[in-house]
Amino acid sequence: MASNRRGLPEINAGSMADIAFLLLIFFLVTTTMDQDTGIARKLPPMPEEEQEKPPEIKAKNIYVVLINSNNQLLVEGEWTEISQLKDGAKKFINNNGSDPASSDSPQKAIISLQNDRGTEYMTYIRVQNELAAAYNELRNDASLNKFGERYTDLNKTQQKEIRKMYPQKISEAEPKNIGGNE
Repeated sequence: MASNRRGLPEINAGSMADIAFLLLIFFLVTTTMDQDTGIARKLPPMPEEEQEKPPEIKAKNIYVVLINSNNQLLVEGEWTEISQLKDGAKKFINNNGSDPASSDSPQKAIISLQNDRGTEYMTYIRVQNELAAAYNELRNDASLNKFGERYTDLNKTQQKEIRKMYPQKISEAEPKNIGGNE
């Protein structure tokens, strides 16, 4: 009698690579990636070849904000808490010449921000948020007084008019080692 022993049939693995590739594509397409978030800032245009001399800026129209490597805030030469920055910036921007040592008008007010290379990112972001909140509150107050609506509810031309009243001028200098920690 002949034995009916046959070898086990092999599994055809020729299409396994195709299946693995299709699974890889499926997971790449269906997976959501975290978006990098940042601060929305409009950069100035590139300077032209022959540029006219920029206008003189009075020192009293510049609100100097420094952040050292220990995440301490020095505003106008005085140590300040981040929670007090928004109110100080609002007072400076909306001075309208009432304090002779402060800005002449909101259109001339410039906030100069400089941080140390060792400043923590979250401290930098908190300072940016406080400065942006100062402008947002001033714009909102102006829009409520002028149009009776919140700034975000205004149409484009009304928002442009309020932005002209309170232009957001934040000058950021390149980080330096100003905190003493090297």
